[in-house]
Amino acid sequence: MIRFESITKTYPDGTVAVDSLDLEARSGQITVFVGPSGCGKTTTLRMVNRMIEPTAGRIWLDDRETGKIPAPELRRQIGYVIQHAGLFPHRTIIDNIATVPYLLGWNKKKARARASELLERVGLPSHFAKRYPAQLSGGQQQRVGVARALAADPPVMLMDEPFSAVDPVVRDQLQDEFLRLQGELGKTIIFVTHDIDEAIKLGDQVAVLRVGGRLAQLATPAELLDRPVDAFVAGFVGRDRGYRALGFTTAGRLSTREEPTVTVGSPVPAGTDDAEGWLLAVNDKDEPQGWLQTTASGAGGSVVTDEMLHRGGTLARQGGSLRAALDATLSSPTGRGVVVDEDGRLVGSITAAEVLALIESGRPEPRK
Repeated sequence: MIRFESITKTYPDGTVAVDSLDLEARSGQITVFVGPSGCGKTTTLRMVNRMIEPTAGRIWLDDRETGKIPAPELRRQIGYVIQHAGLFPHRTIIDNIATVPYLLGWNKKKARARASELLERVGLPSHFAKRYPAQLSGGQQQRVGVARALAADPPVMLMDEPFSAVDPVVRDQLQDEFLRLQGELGKTIIFVTHDIDEAIKLGDQVAVLRVGGRLAQLATPAELLDRPVDAFVAGFVGRDRGYRALGFTTAGRLSTREEPTVTVGSPVPAGTDDAEGWLLAVNDKDEPQGWLQTTASGAGGSVVTDEMLHRGGTLARQGGSLRAALDATLSSPTGRGVVVDEDGRLVGSITAAEVLALIESGRPEPRK
């Protein structure tokens, strides 16, 4: 547990970066700090490991006041991940990950064994161990940064916009990997982001900060979307918060219809029952690959290739959220959302009207 007790940071020029912050980051959970530029997110984060000293107030790490712990000792028990990974360019990946164990006096064999284990845990192949940071992509470097922060198995992790410097697809993958790791490890994490969607996806609780470092609201993602405390929070969360809230509502077991398919690598059928000639393409494992418009694919008999496929539609998992189900229908070129099972195999399809009917059936009665 990390507790902020009337924490204030005022700079010599009089600027108040954080103003009387009272907040508790619960043990084993992810607390996300989000807010506009200048709201003190990073300043608050860096006061935890004393990279910035507070002007007033106290921060507690479980039952110890951090201001009374020597800074080097404090930092060795806190993992720290920053936006651009901050890897040492002259060290191999395995030695980058083993940095803190080396500082703690671990022998090289033990430190490298731990680094190798974490390399695999963050989803990187073992042969990356001997590479240097410049030989890795941005997303791969961020995975190494997370592995390095975990190397000494710290109970607390601080993460300062760690995924913001990578492209959206890689960012989504890193978020999913991060949630998987947290599910296994159960660290106490403070995560800073400027992206409300990232905050809602990752946070067990979300702290929205105002400019000047004042706490506007601390709530679970579902509560934040459903009941923003004032106009500032409502505006920051966004006008489409009703749509985002569907991400916290399960769709249950969707009633789907059978969807005609064609296998990639097989001949294109000469015609289909669909007025626009759409067929769902799958691979030999029955995993959806995209939509094929046969009317635009030439005469029947040609072979279905990946280049022919329209890949705009997202997939919804059976038992997933209403948001995923609705997005699958809205993003599909056919208006039919593709539903898959937990292994990614085709279950069937559903329409937007059917998903909206599910949403409407679960809508609470208006308050009187």
